[in-house]
Amino acid sequence: MRSNTQRLAILLLASLILCTGLKAQHLPTKNGISLKNLNYYLDHAVTMTEFLAVDPYASDAPYPNKEDDIRLIKNIGAKFIGRAIYRWGGEGILKNEDFLAKGKQLVQQVHQNDPEVIFQAALFEQISQQVNTLPIPAWAFTALNIPAEQRNFRYDDMLNLKGKLVDHWSKGNSVPDITRTETQLWFIYLAGTYMDMGCEALHLGQIALIGMEDPDLSQWAAFIQKLRNLAKTHTRNHWVLLDAHTPSGGMLYKGKSLLDFNSFPLRVKSVPEKPTDGILEIGFTDALFKRSKGGISPSGWKASSMPYLVELDNFGISNHPGVPDTTVIYPWGYDEISWFYQQTETYRNNWLRYADKWIGDNDPNGHLQMPVTRVVTLGYKKPRLKYRANTRSENCPDGMNDEETIKSIWQQKKLK
Repeated sequence: MRSNTQRLAILLLASLILCTGLKAQHLPTKNGISLKNLNYYLDHAVTMTEFLAVDPYASDAPYPNKEDDIRLIKNIGAKFIGRAIYRWGGEGILKNEDFLAKGKQLVQQVHQNDPEVIFQAALFEQISQQVNTLPIPAWAFTALNIPAEQRNFRYDDMLNLKGKLVDHWSKGNSVPDITRTETQLWFIYLAGTYMDMGCEALHLGQIALIGMEDPDLSQWAAFIQKLRNLAKTHTRNHWVLLDAHTPSGGMLYKGKSLLDFNSFPLRVKSVPEKPTDGILEIGFTDALFKRSKGGISPSGWKASSMPYLVELDNFGISNHPGVPDTTVIYPWGYDEISWFYQQTETYRNNWLRYADKWIGDNDPNGHLQMPVTRVVTLGYKKPRLKYRANTRSENCPDGMNDEETIKSIWQQKKLK
């Protein structure tokens, strides 16, 4: 699967890590990652959606000024770059060598500053008919231990045979079923493609939707083992960090967690008596606080509650924007990042401090994934924009000046 050039790049990166000594002491090994080192990454995690997708290839919204993001990562000391690459439709771009090469180049630029940084790609709960345009590489069949064929992916063969969640997102845009071999081929192809780009973590999306016919997680367990086997030969440390949205509190199979950590939206609750204000609350809707299940981790250590990330998620606008409703997951009628985007700079900075402290006080197993880049939805037929935490400058004129607050929060935690 890897070319000689790719193998050389990995060797050069490994040499760089050795030369930097202690700077790379937290990376996983072929045996996994310790709880201490995992918490280190989760304590320095950011959401930077599509950082590795150079324009015009971003699927959410235009994303210029990547050089300023490289500066930001170094400045704040980010170690885990969440959702750095993915597709939500538009899968045909994966044939574009320029798209793949420029993403890899960004990984290398960041690693020149700090080889400890881990990039996360996402394997989402969405496929479109564009997958039919992509040929299946032989290595994807090999990774699943099935005979290779010369053919393209087949959208119809990824769909649930009972029609569940077919056309769920729109006509020709469905949720793939993990029990279908074609879906597993698609996900192993995505995983290998993103690993070759330099991603060493994978977000598996809404596993409950993709696992619609896998209530005991046996199909997921078998597939995830194949993912981990692929990582042994296609990541620099022979390990891949896996997480997913876990509304049930985890992904346990026979007492073992299939995931290295869990993740979920923050679930910000509206405060009607304080216009535009939002708070966190244990037990609000399906918030994950104090619900992350325990088990034996993929690395072998045992946890009474698995570590988890919570983030300001994006999922669209409600039918009542600007109106508070304390029973739904839309703070003031917007998804979480769109609500956050519309606050004043002072409010945003104070809210990040509040949220980080609240999580630490109420459930130390939780970690706030700091927002750096994420698409926002301000209303129907309005242009989609990106929230940018960057300090506003000529190099990032749409920055919202939250960067130094994130850096300060992390520095203060380090001093404790």
